[in-house]
Amino acid sequence: MNAISNLQLKQSTWQTAIMLTLAFWLSASLVLDWVIMPSLYLAGMMNEANFATAGYTIFWNFNRLELLSAAVILTAVLAVGQAKSNRGLGNIFLSCLLLTVAVVDTYFLTPQMCAVGSHLSLFAAHAVPETMNLLHGGYFMLEVFKLVAGAILLNRCWLESCQV
Repeated sequence: MNAISNLQLKQSTWQTAIMLTLAFWLSASLVLDWVIMPSLYLAGMMNEANFATAGYTIFWNFNRLELLSAAVILTAVLAVGQAKSNRGLGNIFLSCLLLTVAVVDTYFLTPQMCAVGSHLSLFAAHAVPETMNLLHGGYFMLEVFKLVAGAILLNRCWLESCQV
């Protein structure tokens, strides 16, 4: 009897970890994408000579938090899914997709945007390169995908915690 209640307690702790980490990650993404970056853009950040360095610094730190959050979520989903066998495969798939988005943002999109945004000539006009617009579009598509997948996973975990 003690083993059954102990299993439910551990499962509940992991589900709480998933929900808190997802809530933190998704809310931080919304604040960064819909408050901080638009306000910097409207303040003229894109017209500054070193906007790529500032953007890279902001996203370097945030991307590492995203990787940590995705790893915690995947670990917690695997721990919860171990007790449920087949019922957790959808959650495992969603958490793997969230980790993939974080890896692509961290190791592909952010360095590419920094490289495109850095000006090698001090005398060149500071126009936004066309490639930068494509990278921003890809980034925001991944952000929308991350928010939708994260919301679905959060909803599933919430419903599962209500059933326990």
